[in-house]
Amino acid sequence: MKFNVLIVGGGAAGMSCALVLGSAMQNKIITDKSVGIIIHQKASHLNSALLNNVLGVVPGTSGQLILKEGVFHLEEQYPQIEQIAKEKVKEIIQLNESFSVVTNKNTYEAEMVVMATGYTSPFRIKGLEEEIIPHKKAKVSKERIQLKNEDHLVKPGLYVAGSLAGWRSQFSIACGSGASVATDILSLWKGEHTKVHDKLL
Repeated sequence: MKFNVLIVGGGAAGMSCALVLGSAMQNKIITDKSVGIIIHQKASHLNSALLNNVLGVVPGTSGQLILKEGVFHLEEQYPQIEQIAKEKVKEIIQLNESFSVVTNKNTYEAEMVVMATGYTSPFRIKGLEEEIIPHKKAKVSKERIQLKNEDHLVKPGLYVAGSLAGWRSQFSIACGSGASVATDILSLWKGEHTKVHDKLL
């Protein structure tokens, strides 16, 4: 299966990226694009999170609930986003003008890949070893890592979002990072600065 964009990671950054791209597709800002997200949430730090300090989220909401409802939200609002569940990415291989994303079950081809997994060391996805550096905004004792990037762009066609992009592990920061990557991709496709707003009529 081939995608224009394949998002790797179903946590705050990955889901936020998918939601913004899905909204753009539904609002006809973009057409004839295929977007997928590989949702592997078992290792997400949201599984142990309690969200009391996030705007718009009811205090006491668990990260586990956010993960679960995020999947339903994406499925119900933006079914054009292909959700790939119960697969774990093992390797990213750069091809001539695209990437091969190898999971434990399948291989996918994508023009662009958004890496939105956690920042735990060791990093278990092969193919990105040259891009890994110590995390710039985490305690050294935690041994966290990030991918080298310039404003979320690792290299042409490869983006990184959330804590793996070098941001602090904070839910609202990760959400904003994923949404930012989505608008960068939309801007690239449209050839001009692009964002997606839903408005009251």
